[in-house]
Amino acid sequence: MHLFRLTLISGFLFVTGVAMAANDTPVGTWKQIDGTGKTRSIIQIAETNGELKGTIKEVLNRSPRGMARDGTPPMCTQCNGAFKNKPIIGMVNMWGVKKDGDVWDGGKILNPADGKTYKVRLSLANNGQKLDVRGYIGVPLMGQSQVWERQE
Repeated sequence: MHLFRLTLISGFLFVTGVAMAANDTPVGTWKQIDGTGKTRSIIQIAETNGELKGTIKEVLNRSPRGMARDGTPPMCTQCNGAFKNKPIIGMVNMWGVKKDGDVWDGGKILNPADGKTYKVRLSLANNGQKLDVRGYIGVPLMGQSQVWERQE
């Protein structure tokens, strides 16, 4: 019986440790919240070879389920180059971001609403439950932030 309890407690501590470790990185699923407080999309951030990449999984506050009124998926009509007129759902909108101390920096983020690409800096807050996403041109001081919320 003692061995069973010890095994159960060890398993619980292992699972808890893995869950807590996952919150010290931006890797995961995030609710993108704009400056008005509205949830705009669901973004999946993944890491490959030490580099973060964000993919738009869902567009919210459109009808129904992220589709345009005519039933077509939203397209990046304001974008240029390879992103021009491509579906927003499934689009990689953040790339090249690498860990730099307590922040993740050095990459780019695309805003499908205006088609512009910005430099991006990410930092975690609230025990990894919130992500400060700062898009900027030039230096981070000359930019705009959004706070995203982690999704389970």
